[in-house]
Amino acid sequence: MEHTNQIILIGTFLMLLSVLAGQISTRLGAPLLLTFLGVGIFFGEDGPGGIVFNDNHSAFFVCSIALAIILFDGGLRMQSTIFKKAFKPALALSTVGVLITAVITGGFATWLMGVNPLHGMLIGSIVASTDAAAVFLLLHQRGIRLREQVSATLEVESGLNDPMAVFLTISCVSLMGVGAQAHWIDILGLFVKQMGLGLVIGYAGGLGLAHLLRFIRLDVGVYPVVVLAGGLLVFGGTNTVDGSGFLAVYIAGVTFANSGYQKLMLIKQFNDGMAWIAQLVMMLTLGLLVTPTRLVEYIMPAILIALMLIVVARPVAVWFCLQGSSFNGREKIFISWVGLRGAIPIYLALIPALSGIENGQYYFNVAFIIVLASLVLQGWTINPLARRLGIVEEAPKS
Repeated sequence: MEHTNQIILIGTFLMLLSVLAGQISTRLGAPLLLTFLGVGIFFGEDGPGGIVFNDNHSAFFVCSIALAIILFDGGLRMQSTIFKKAFKPALALSTVGVLITAVITGGFATWLMGVNPLHGMLIGSIVASTDAAAVFLLLHQRGIRLREQVSATLEVESGLNDPMAVFLTISCVSLMGVGAQAHWIDILGLFVKQMGLGLVIGYAGGLGLAHLLRFIRLDVGVYPVVVLAGGLLVFGGTNTVDGSGFLAVYIAGVTFANSGYQKLMLIKQFNDGMAWIAQLVMMLTLGLLVTPTRLVEYIMPAILIALMLIVVARPVAVWFCLQGSSFNGREKIFISWVGLRGAIPIYLALIPALSGIENGQYYFNVAFIIVLASLVLQGWTINPLARRLGIVEEAPKS
């Protein structure tokens, strides 16, 4: 019982401290995710707090639930008209774009670190996914807004690109485990199955949830809880049948939000708060999980990989995927720079260790440094760059 009380005390203290630190970081223009991560590191094993947390399985479970909540909330905030307008470029960025990013980054990692090409591709796959949701949080904090198609494309991409990165990472890990027994046709079949099931179950789940709430009568405060539980049910159920749970929960959110349900505003407010808590808990958990002294030997190669990712791989992917689109050159530059890495790469970096891959912790350490470099370099410069490129309008003050 004493141990349980200590966990509750320390956990709530860290959450409250993160909220206060987040208010300070907002004034400094720093990304909130970096602040939450920093609080976890500060109180972790190598910090003054000295909290020892090395349970990869628990961290993976917590992050899975948190990411599902965040993606579901992102879907709930997406209007169908905007989603349809941005779907084509966002789909290209979240599939072909992620693949191009992974290949270029993985090839560079192979050359730089002298590892097997498959190991290099695993590194590229882990860090190929963006965290545009964190970018929009930062933009809204600073009171600026983008052209609708730019913001919609980035937001839809953030909801669609995680499944591709998960698929590439799991494929690389599977190939490492079974070697020549795996065939590219099997990998392609797995991709089609995961994405297909994710789309179908997500759409059906969103519609089913909307119809269910029209036929039941509950206390007002219970409706948002039922909706969130339904979203997590879609996530878990899709994963159980080997579909993409992340894609399914996002599509379920989009479908439900555009079903015409009357209490949508109440549900959105509740899920916004839950998504905020989910981001906080997830980054705190990952911050506690890392051991900074073990990162020292990977700093230089990881930073070089991060620079290749930011300066070369992401821009090449964006310019290739947006050929023939209505985006002008300045908007493409901005979209390229908005390839902010957040929790997803660190989350994916847990998979090799959990799968029993030799030196699995190596991928976690490299990915962690790359994420830190991205949050510091891109997170602090997104707003100045947007204004410098002249692609934003000042939001009206209330």
